[in-house]
Amino acid sequence: MEQREFVVEQETAGQRIDRFLSGEDTGLSRSALQALVADGHVLCNGRLVAKSLKLKAGDTIVLEIPDAKPIEAVPQDIPLEIVYEDEHLLVVNKPKGMVVHPAPGNPDGTLVNALLWHCKGSLSGIGGEIRPGIVHRIDKDTSGLLVVAKDDATHIGLSQQMAVHSVERAYRTIVYGGFAQDEGFVESNLGRSKTDRKKMAVYPAGEPHTKYAYTGYQVLERLNNFTMLECRLKTGRTHQIRVHMASIQHPVAGDPVYGPHNCITSLHGQCLHAKTLGFVHPITGEHLRFDSELPEYFTRFLATLRRGTV
Repeated sequence: MEQREFVVEQETAGQRIDRFLSGEDTGLSRSALQALVADGHVLCNGRLVAKSLKLKAGDTIVLEIPDAKPIEAVPQDIPLEIVYEDEHLLVVNKPKGMVVHPAPGNPDGTLVNALLWHCKGSLSGIGGEIRPGIVHRIDKDTSGLLVVAKDDATHIGLSQQMAVHSVERAYRTIVYGGFAQDEGFVESNLGRSKTDRKKMAVYPAGEPHTKYAYTGYQVLERLNNFTMLECRLKTGRTHQIRVHMASIQHPVAGDPVYGPHNCITSLHGQCLHAKTLGFVHPITGEHLRFDSELPEYFTRFLATLRRGTV
């Protein structure tokens, strides 16, 4: 069980305890925090409290975060598009709409369930029971290439390459608006939003609980009120491209989280595809590079834009 301690400052005095905690970096939603208060996992000055308690400056809050209940990942016979495979690793072209690993609300039907069936359980154990073989993730509604490790040595080698930003990752996306320049970059620190724990947000350098992120982009095609970009990552933070593009007023088309309220619902999520993946094989030392075709949802939307019917 994780335990976190907070001290109420003058500027947050008078807030309800659940609202105060939702403004701290807990990684939990307000409803989840309210449930922890109700279950006796929150103390104020050493005493159990109600969620309606209003805080005073100097109050000490202790939050207990119980260990997550394990979700058993079971093998499932789900078709996979395998781009490359050997005895150490495989590269998968993940379809839009597939979750990478089991989680509350998505206990099965995930990439991990499919991999357990395909690999007959021969996956690295570093990611734990829920994320076997998973070296990096892409969002549910982002399509494209992922590398998966079959053994721990391969997993460690790939993770080290990720850590020093030597893995080539290029994405194709369509965003709102036009660009005056043909190329550019966005760099900032990213962290959990202080107002919505399900979102990430841009912060200045040095902000606690944030990580540096860099996204380079190049204009590939201008499409009236939209632009097709290639985005290249030096880092791989949660929602990185989506947050960075929204931060420069060019949100990804179809993005229901960071895009406009009247986002393009026919896309069923963001128009974002992990198109290119390159790395050095941790065991053989061979440089591998893969490129995937744009999926049907992407090419259909692109054709619509070229016809000028959006």
